Amino acid sequence: MRVSFAEVFQDNGNGSYTPKHRVKIGGVTMGPGGVSFRGGVSFSGVDIANYAGHDLEVVQHQDRTVEIKAVY
Repeated sequence: MRVSFAEVFQDNGNGSYTPKHRVKIGGVTMGPGGVSFRGGVSFSGVDIANYAGHDLEVVQHQDRTVEIKAVY
């Protein structure tokens, strides 16, 4: 399913982004509490801030985890 970056990550207004849900990237899962990312910081080899404004291809799992598969 194709969704906007803003549906998965919250823009904190200071150049950082926080997941809105449990998010899985490359086999690693992170939750919404206490995790934020700025440009130059990678998670599972991905600099999340670089993809702000892009669409994401995601799979929604039964446990409500959003798994990111691709970026448009």
